[in-house]
Amino acid sequence: MRCVSLLVTFLLGNTLAQEAGPWRSALYPTDWTPKHSLPDARFLHDFSYAGYRSGAKLPKVAGPEFVVQGVDATGATDVTAALQKAIDDAGAKGGGVVRLPAGLYRCDGTLTIRTSGVVLRGDGPDKTKLFFNSVPKRGWSNHLSIAARAQNGTEAKLARDAANRSFFVEVTKGEALKAGQEISIGWTITPEFVAEHGMTGTWKSFNGKWRPIFLRTITRIDREKMPVRVYLDVPLRYPAQIRDGASVRLLKGYVSECGIEDLGIANAVSWKAAWSRAGVHAIGLAGARDCWVRNVRSFPSPHPEAKSYHLQNGGIIVAQSRFVTIAECDLRKAQNRGGGGAGYLFEITRSNEILTRDCVGIAGRHNFIQNWDFGASGLVWLRCRSANSRSYKNILDPIGWPAYCEFHHSLAMGCLIDSCQLDDGWFGGNRHNWSSGAGNTVTQTVYWNTTGKGKITSWQDGHGYIIGTRGVKVETSLKSKYGRHTAPEDTREGIGAGATLRPVSLYEDQRQRRIK
Repeated sequence: MRCVSLLVTFLLGNTLAQEAGPWRSALYPTDWTPKHSLPDARFLHDFSYAGYRSGAKLPKVAGPEFVVQGVDATGATDVTAALQKAIDDAGAKGGGVVRLPAGLYRCDGTLTIRTSGVVLRGDGPDKTKLFFNSVPKRGWSNHLSIAARAQNGTEAKLARDAANRSFFVEVTKGEALKAGQEISIGWTITPEFVAEHGMTGTWKSFNGKWRPIFLRTITRIDREKMPVRVYLDVPLRYPAQIRDGASVRLLKGYVSECGIEDLGIANAVSWKAAWSRAGVHAIGLAGARDCWVRNVRSFPSPHPEAKSYHLQNGGIIVAQSRFVTIAECDLRKAQNRGGGGAGYLFEITRSNEILTRDCVGIAGRHNFIQNWDFGASGLVWLRCRSANSRSYKNILDPIGWPAYCEFHHSLAMGCLIDSCQLDDGWFGGNRHNWSSGAGNTVTQTVYWNTTGKGKITSWQDGHGYIIGTRGVKVETSLKSKYGRHTAPEDTREGIGAGATLRPVSLYEDQRQRRIK
């Protein structure tokens, strides 16, 4: 009877006494498989695919090594052209490591890695420091980028609806499709799709447009029967319906096997200049597959008017990418934390299976954030720490107000916040007409073993899950304005009992099961 009563307590979300000993979620039994569901249709996605090469250990690329020599390492003069030439030379010779020895390197321009196989490496974030001394001419720019332009091509319409968690889709004509090809699976944001989520009049920015929702690789094709069955490397994380014109489109143009590692980075300038642009990031990845940023830390900018700030506004952004790992990075102290996309220290948009692990975000506006458009899924934040998120209205606002990490825009699918410390909080809910009609921001996402002094505010479209907490407060009541059109109320299990939750990390346990 004691076991039965404990299970009931889990499901009701009441606080468990620590002496109850180790416990498991009802959604994640010892014999869990990716097909496991409860009778009421609740389930946990398999999140184990997130990260470089589907969660593999990051490589330590040995070479060939291109050591940048003969440039000013004191920060007194601009070295942009010399560093960009070294990066381009490495790309032209088939890739390798562009190594920056210890020193302070000032860049008045921007740097971009455009060729697969190029790694930019310092001697450590406390020894090799990159300082960007300029404000871009336009917002939504990056000072240091890994960038390519992945583009959609030939289309094949789905012949049947594809189920959530499916490893295949069926298409009417698959002549152009082959194993090994990169594809997008997406659909049009139709009036029916919008109404299905209670977002009529709220979702407007992408209505009537086909959006790439899932980025996948074809593993094999079965042409023995019609329709043609196309198998995928990662399961779907939402149903794809022919009602919405769901289809497969070929995708070409990724840059891969590139990394930025062992560097210090700063781009803070004068206060007024930092507030002149939003969306300026120190580091950006776009059109990247199997790439990484590792052991990068921000530092107080040497700009004479930076006043100990590290960053103009944004830190690292990952856009339109998949299988990327951001690891062991520490970003702090953004100058511009106002509206319009400023102050996002770790930002992900329109990307799949991105792993952010063992990272620290301090004193941004939203330290960790999923942002803008449909098409974010399978994102994992593992053992990350967030503190002192704060928003400011404008350049003259001296006080601001507390802010959270968050899901921002629109309907991020099947994500995981795992073993993170939130000393501010994390938001996911109905943002109504804010941010160009963000509306319902997230669905089927799990907060697992969360600690800290902050708060989880979770109003997910359909099912959402808060499992195992220590210290953090939890708000899920649908009476909140953020809970409108998000029923049912999100599952709360083991609130206050995270210390004895097993496994400690859902992502790592699922990955171990998958690779056995």
